[in-house]
Amino acid sequence: MNEITRQPGQLPTTQGAQDFQRLRWTLPRFEQLIEAGIFGEHDRVELIGGELVPMSPKGIRHEVVRDEIHQWLVDHRRPGWRHSIEIGWRPDEETYVEPDILLFPDGHKAATVPAREVLLLIEVSHSSLADDKLRKAPVYAGLGIAEYWVVDAVTLATTVHTAPDPSAGAYANCVERNSAEALVPVRLPGLSLVLADLPI
Repeated sequence: MNEITRQPGQLPTTQGAQDFQRLRWTLPRFEQLIEAGIFGEHDRVELIGGELVPMSPKGIRHEVVRDEIHQWLVDHRRPGWRHSIEIGWRPDEETYVEPDILLFPDGHKAATVPAREVLLLIEVSHSSLADDKLRKAPVYAGLGIAEYWVVDAVTLATTVHTAPDPSAGAYANCVERNSAEALVPVRLPGLSLVLADLPI
């Protein structure tokens, strides 16, 4: 057994040179690495655009905020939709991500729900705030995710992304909401979440 499989934890990274070619990974090949034990459950890696990308470590503030949003969704669930937290989501052949919260219609499996069927995707961000806004937003827009929230775990301010343009890999609308403002998902207008009201 090699050093990687014997010692769980964050794998070492390197900064790729901008103009150098890289190997392009597919989802089946990525899953073969997992099955072979190259990546374990403690190795936080995502597959984005065919590249293996390390995930930021999570702190206690991130866990608390995500858990409170999860509990609020449990308490306010209505017929017709469900949600999962940190599911290994496989929207296409070059993407494996673990969104903090994924809302989707009943009748779908969370791991394989089509991107255009997703009702809302939420990332709770602490150390990953810039990454979730600048790197993941274009990815989710390119997949056609109708609405994407980035919740700042410290201030509870939320960046709401809507109206994706998949061809451009960008959202046409991006609005900052403070913690006292109601967050109402476009595809779930019956929900109204005010983060400042949560016991955080």
